Amino acid sequence: MGITSKPVVFAVLSAAVILIGSTVTVFIPLFMPSTQPVSAYVKPYTSVELEGRDIYMREGCNNCHTQTVRPLRTEVLRYGEYSKPEEFAYDRPFLWGSRRTGPDLNRIGGKYPDSWHYRHMQSPQSMFEKSNMPPYGWLAKNRLDTSNSYKKTSILGYGFSEQDVQVQISQYRSKVTADTYLSKETRDLVTPAELHHELTEMDAIIAYLQKLGRDVKNLETKK
Repeated sequence: MGITSKPVVFAVLSAAVILIGSTVTVFIPLFMPSTQPVSAYVKPYTSVELEGRDIYMREGCNNCHTQTVRPLRTEVLRYGEYSKPEEFAYDRPFLWGSRRTGPDLNRIGGKYPDSWHYRHMQSPQSMFEKSNMPPYGWLAKNRLDTSNSYKKTSILGYGFSEQDVQVQISQYRSKVTADTYLSKETRDLVTPAELHHELTEMDAIIAYLQKLGRDVKNLETKK
């Protein structure tokens, strides 16, 4: 009698073969350097950018916005250079997405000044009359919680010390609260007076948006 006449044994052996095959072809390559390309031009998120990324995910922005430009002429013309594998080296999880209720954001960094983003987050319809994006002005009323910032960067293996994280937070706070900040007027309009000298959730999410695609733009410039 062959193995096919023993359904239980056949099922167990089949499951074992599938499990081994899946491990070899799917899970092992995940930990191989060749499947995780990196570039000296692509830097990990700062602690403030990472906090902004968490807010972006918390608010479900990735449900409407993709972060991957496909190598198609129409997409490159609209959004910019197509996405490269190395630019996602520090993304946990990936936010490629599959729905474009809103435009792709993979190349949004540096496309508009911070002031544009403050206005847009406050009232998308004031920038695009037919936009179906809800307003997020209330983010400017929430003080940014950085109590777990070091723990987050540490778990993700970004290589920052606790002092590095504190310096990043302090430097970004100094930037957006300075009188010389180019977007100060707009920021002050959307931010309550008592938070003018504090970091807000809106500051963080804008820091994150301004990071998207900028490193790869530098990479392309250097070629």
